Amino acid sequence: MYFVDKIYNQTHEVKQSKFIAYLLPYNEYADKLQELKDKHPKARHFVVAYRYLNEFNQIVEHSSDDGEPKGTSGKPSLFVLQGADIINSAVIIVRYFGGTKLGTGGLVRAYSDAVNLVLDDALLLEYTQTLEKMISFEYTHARVIDYEASACGIEIVDKIFDAKISYKIKASQENMDKFLAKVDRKIYLP
Repeated sequence: MYFVDKIYNQTHEVKQSKFIAYLLPYNEYADKLQELKDKHPKARHFVVAYRYLNEFNQIVEHSSDDGEPKGTSGKPSLFVLQGADIINSAVIIVRYFGGTKLGTGGLVRAYSDAVNLVLDDALLLEYTQTLEKMISFEYTHARVIDYEASACGIEIVDKIFDAKISYKIKASQENMDKFLAKVDRKIYLP
């Protein structure tokens, strides 16, 4: 699975109709959609499709035709995301009508091509599932824990200094296992 960490856009033109496709991280979707509606008040349609993982590690998908004939825009855009194995990302296609009707087949092709065009331009990052854990340790072990966390690719999300130090850490299963094996006698897992 792949995802994007920034916004990409490309414009596709078919018979004077403009299809401006934006590929973006899912967590920026709602704000970007509103921003685009404000920026493009004369656009006819704002077609969307997204895929993300929920807290149960299930893929949630949605698409909207936004006034285009049913099944001609949102679904084809979602199918392109599925085919490219894109996750935690959204696509918004802003359409300006050029005066010539494209028909259902023409719309499916135009929206699919617009999404493919922006995907070709994007830097896709490989998705790896991450785990979060809380660890606690004595102050004397802080330097070793910090060093091993950095060496093993562990992200320290939060630090709490109390009688002991507690870190909320995040990493892939492989990196987490490697880190915990190196520091297992120095830490306490609550």
